[in-house]
Amino acid sequence: MKLLPISLLVFALAAVAAFAYDPSPLQDFCVATNDPEVFVNGKFCKDPKQVIADDFLFKGFRYPGNTSNPLGSKVTPAFVDQFPGLNTLSISMARIDFAPGGLNPPHTHPRGTEILVVAEGTLLVGFVTSNQLNNTLLTKVLYKGDVFVFPISLIHFQLNIGKAPALAFASLSSQNPGVITIANAVFGSKPPISVDVLTKAFQVDKKVIDYLQAQFWYDNN
Repeated sequence: MKLLPISLLVFALAAVAAFAYDPSPLQDFCVATNDPEVFVNGKFCKDPKQVIADDFLFKGFRYPGNTSNPLGSKVTPAFVDQFPGLNTLSISMARIDFAPGGLNPPHTHPRGTEILVVAEGTLLVGFVTSNQLNNTLLTKVLYKGDVFVFPISLIHFQLNIGKAPALAFASLSSQNPGVITIANAVFGSKPPISVDVLTKAFQVDKKVIDYLQAQFWYDNN
């Protein structure tokens, strides 16, 4: 049996990777519109002849998010659901406001890599590598103007370690990167994950799991 040339193998792998994320636009733009009758992978497109400049404008970052919550942070997303002009463009943003000590808790974005820039304040940030890389924590203190990247799907967090409010902006490589907040997903799922599963997974007493599942898991998004 003949082996494929290396060049063909590389091309095949690259082609698979190219189709692993949001599809490339097939026209100049495709502004999202809602249709309650049909579900598709993404959003239906508004008639290009009906598009106006305001379809490409998002005003949600003008004012600080309300950080008066248990986490002391507020994420204001500009994903395709909030910003229809992003449809098919494979990009989105978020504004993240932090009170002193505020935390954007450990979470993942299953469909996008995140790059974050600090606009004000001092943040402790980090992400955890996969099991394959021994769940290594990579962490850094960021100051105003610093930029940090969180690879797609890896668990990451941001904590305001300064004495003043902090502000950061994130860009993500998907129009709908998704958010899975770890604590909410594990202990706040509806219906709850079996206590037998969680006690064995975390190697703790049932009372600990009962306590955690009884908490109110706030979503700062």
